[in-house]
Amino acid sequence: MYVVQERSRGRRFFFLPHHENKRMASLFVHEILPPELNSTSQPPPLFDGTTRLYINYQCPFAQRVWIARNVKGLQDKIKLVPIDLQNRPAWYKEKVYPENKVPSLEHDGKVIGESLDLLKYIDANFEGPSLLPDDPTKLKLSGEIIDYLNTMTKNLYSSFKSEDTVKAAAPEFDFLETALGKFEDGPFFLGQFSQVDAAIAPFLERFSIFFKAQWGYDITEGRPKLATFIQEIEKLDAYKQTKADPEHVIKMYRQRFLK
Repeated sequence: MYVVQERSRGRRFFFLPHHENKRMASLFVHEILPPELNSTSQPPPLFDGTTRLYINYQCPFAQRVWIARNVKGLQDKIKLVPIDLQNRPAWYKEKVYPENKVPSLEHDGKVIGESLDLLKYIDANFEGPSLLPDDPTKLKLSGEIIDYLNTMTKNLYSSFKSEDTVKAAAPEFDFLETALGKFEDGPFFLGQFSQVDAAIAPFLERFSIFFKAQWGYDITEGRPKLATFIQEIEKLDAYKQTKADPEHVIKMYRQRFLK
């Protein structure tokens, strides 16, 4: 049962009984998301002490960090600054992040980037539930999965142009199914929600959408643990706020990978 409390700033705070994940933050803030900043937009007052997470609403790398920020209940501590990647403001490269990509984090007078590094940084430097377990066995698996993610995504993208896309992609989804079976204390990769889930979820979301739309293939078919993972993460408000537009995913993937 949700208990809802209204606050003066117009935000709704939800207290959720996460019996399946006791380490999750119980406080979720449903934000009114700011518009994307483009080449005509003025920069925010940079390096004024405000912590800012620069993202794009459709970028899976930025989504990783956005999820972690939400799960840790940092909506009032880390301000979202969405960037239009198709029409980027010049000041973003010149004054914020010379690499000119997202995500990046402005914090304590510096700007850092790279999504996996930012997952670790936010987890280590901000309040909220830890997104890594103390269990050394789980930590080892965490490293193994994250180390494999780039290879997994490259293999899945390559499968799009295979003669039999579903057959070519199946080993990667089977890898996830096997990894999800390592621990039985929750539905996520390390049992309870962790950095691993934040890292994987944005890409799994997009692959699920695109395989269904393009090839009529349900990536959870014959993979009950993967199906449960998707069902459970879809219940998390911290994740639901970050989801990509399915139509955008389908259009972008077709243009980028199938032409």
